[in-house]
Amino acid sequence: MNYLKDKEIHNICEKYGIKNYTVNTDGSIGVDGDVDLSNKRLTKIPLKFNNVSGYFLCYYNELTTLLGSPKSVGGNFYCSSNKLTTLEGGPKSVGGNFRCSFNKLTTLEGCPRPLVGDFDCYDNPIHDKLGDIDYKSYIKQLNRDKILNELLNR
Repeated sequence: MNYLKDKEIHNICEKYGIKNYTVNTDGSIGVDGDVDLSNKRLTKIPLKFNNVSGYFLCYYNELTTLLGSPKSVGGNFYCSSNKLTTLEGGPKSVGGNFRCSFNKLTTLEGCPRPLVGDFDCYDNPIHDKLGDIDYKSYIKQLNRDKILNELLNR
């Protein structure tokens, strides 16, 4: 691994108070615990995360993408109050609640599956369009449709 890259990762982790982390060979980090990047005026997630065993908070920023988000989060994932139009790049699995309210979401593509905890997407164009439906069932159907389309387009 590149020494400067490792040093840069360590500096970013120190800056944001990220502890109990491991740097993987691909430059991503795994965290045994929680990550709180909320209210930091971030326009992008500053690291490439792999797995986070606790919660992952990145709300009250200016994120336009979730690229760099953990692949899996053991606890809650909160990305509310950003400028997101899609959930692409976000975690594939979340062991707790998923909150993405107060964004500019026009689709729920990229939402984790399965959803274990509560799902909140209030104050988004997609919520205005769909209203108060069973979002867990809706997202499950979206994922089924995506898999079916991939199979049909082979």
